[in-house]
Amino acid sequence: MTTLATGPAADAALDIADPADLIDIDSLLTPEELATRARVRAFVDAEIRPNIAEWYEKAHFPLEIAPALGRLGLLGMHLTGHGCPGRSAVEYGLAGAELEAGDSGLRTFVSVQGSLAMSAIHKHGSEEQKRQWLPAMAAGEAVGCFGLTEPTAGSDPSSMRTFARRDGGDWVLNGTKRWIGLANVAQVAVIWAQTDEGVRGFVVPTETPGFAATPIEPKLSMRASIQCEIELTDVRLPADAVLPGAVGLKGPFSCLNEARYGIIWGAMGAARDSFEAALAYAQDRLQFDKPLAGYQLTQQKLVDMALEINKGFLLALHIGRRKDAGTLRLHEISAGKLNNCREAIAIAREARTILGGNGITLEHSPLRHANNLESVRTYEGTDEVHTLILGQRLTGIPAFR
Repeated sequence: MTTLATGPAADAALDIADPADLIDIDSLLTPEELATRARVRAFVDAEIRPNIAEWYEKAHFPLEIAPALGRLGLLGMHLTGHGCPGRSAVEYGLAGAELEAGDSGLRTFVSVQGSLAMSAIHKHGSEEQKRQWLPAMAAGEAVGCFGLTEPTAGSDPSSMRTFARRDGGDWVLNGTKRWIGLANVAQVAVIWAQTDEGVRGFVVPTETPGFAATPIEPKLSMRASIQCEIELTDVRLPADAVLPGAVGLKGPFSCLNEARYGIIWGAMGAARDSFEAALAYAQDRLQFDKPLAGYQLTQQKLVDMALEINKGFLLALHIGRRKDAGTLRLHEISAGKLNNCREAIAIAREARTILGGNGITLEHSPLRHANNLESVRTYEGTDEVHTLILGQRLTGIPAFR
């Protein structure tokens, strides 16, 4: 296992009490889990919070922090072997919550790198592919991306048009992918394509001729992050570029479920940070000669937010424990993702109301979180898709078409 970074700041963070924790959720966590959370929180406080407003304003993704995230053991955190940290699902979730308390874009980087690109290679790749890419990706020395979504194939990936045909001993890929995180800074892309034998995944070095990634700009959400459109024009790959362990959509879906799991925790991190910003502001801001926090309506808002944060973290922890035990069922991930994203957006928006007009500035985090969460609730399955997954679970009737 990779040892997480230590230091005075990390140790001090161990003593931080979460003001939103009304029911002592921390008592349900092990000392190792609390230490992991504290060290990631200290990193966020030191490296992300002082800079995130500028990064967001300038639509800048700080790629330079990738090696630091690798040293913290956050890249491919839940994977084992080939230099991967091998931490538990709960530790990964706690880390994700802390990162998203800083900004959704930073947790998204960790998710795209670890839950999507690295997971695809780890789950479905050959031993040679794992040796070639996973150690460097775990260290933050190489960046990966995951190409599934297309301009006309979002919620329905079975309708993807990207196609890989055989040409002698090679594969030749043509198509377009859209909303692909990190694609223009990645060294390797996992690209999913239709073939004559079903959907297959391909490990594509981004320097391959015919691969082009263009950032999607301007954006109102996820500004401190990168999303791209990829054009694949006669991208020629050797036979061993295919992921041997994945045939059909189960391959990419197994990776999407890893990313969806991380969102369950991450959304609550954004919600908690929004709540804490509103609470601190309400305690300091005087109106009619007393703090905003002294008014009944403000207290009701704070209580309602805190209750949903507590419930959201309990749900995330329950799902994480089941994931670690190997008993998690896929519809439970949908329950967590749908609920926690929906509640997190509501919390961020409500927190902004406590800040009044000042809440629209980047000095305060809630509206930035709310804007980011509009993307988080959309990617890795929209609210509607997860509703239908749960609807099928309840009724036994698929209603996707």
